[in-house]
Amino acid sequence: MGNEELKEMRAAYVETVTELAEKNKNIVVLEADLMNCTNTGSFKKAFPEQFINTGIAEANMVGVASGLSAAGKIPFASSFGCFSSRRVHDQFFISANYARLNVKLIGMDPGVTAATNGGTHMPFEDLALMRVIPKLTIIEPSDYYSCKALTREAAELYGCVYMRWPRKPVPVLYSENDRFTIGNAKLFREGKDLCFVCLGGLMVNEALKAREELSKTGIDAGIVDVLSLKPIDTETILAQARKVTAVISAENAQIAGGLGSAVAEILAENGAGCKFARVGIRDEFGEVGTQEYLANRFGLTAGKLVETAKELLL
Repeated sequence: MGNEELKEMRAAYVETVTELAEKNKNIVVLEADLMNCTNTGSFKKAFPEQFINTGIAEANMVGVASGLSAAGKIPFASSFGCFSSRRVHDQFFISANYARLNVKLIGMDPGVTAATNGGTHMPFEDLALMRVIPKLTIIEPSDYYSCKALTREAAELYGCVYMRWPRKPVPVLYSENDRFTIGNAKLFREGKDLCFVCLGGLMVNEALKAREELSKTGIDAGIVDVLSLKPIDTETILAQARKVTAVISAENAQIAGGLGSAVAEILAENGAGCKFARVGIRDEFGEVGTQEYLANRFGLTAGKLVETAKELLL
């Protein structure tokens, strides 16, 4: 299992953009009246002239961010994932991406991590919506340290970025000594029988539990932490796929259009020759509940990963 210490990714985000702003006055943070959710109050206090609250007007926030980018700024704009994907999709597509600008858009509480905010605020489809935008970079860190590193990477990369992460504390999987690069996955655990290809801390942690359970039946499972959905690390995924009998993708999102589709494309187009299954949301809307209830309701659990692995291998 990973480290049982829990730390917030939003803390990693705020700390990193604050550190960046100390050295670069072009860093600008935008909010859609959700400062209490992202905890960017400390950034506002430190750099009031580099902070803008657009109010509950997410599409306008993306428009403002695009204008700031056109003027040479590096804007980081955040909202709940449902708003950062569905509500502003056209503005982000045209004003930021089509215009070849440099907007960093954050989607908080993706998938079941939206929990009691319910189905309307539960973006299962954000990855699919974002993945079809040409040249867009899509990142999902899996813990505090990967979030810090990838936020910094996003700032240094010219181009639009969509990053998704939950607000609540999550298990620490890495350390401050680990290095992360956009487009590179992490081989978290090696395995000889199957490989879980995971996106996001929720599924990496469930895969760790599944790996432990499967080992009791003699199945050796590896884990790839994707971290970057676009560009995706085809080389690492293929290298593992060619060593094992089966690959299982695991994501806190719709399997259609997201990680499951991306991995299926990689395996099929490169003739990997392994068995394959997808674990994720299967064509459903979200609902109200605790994260634990929702993870069980939608099959985002170690139990589902173990069941799927046994179906493929036994």
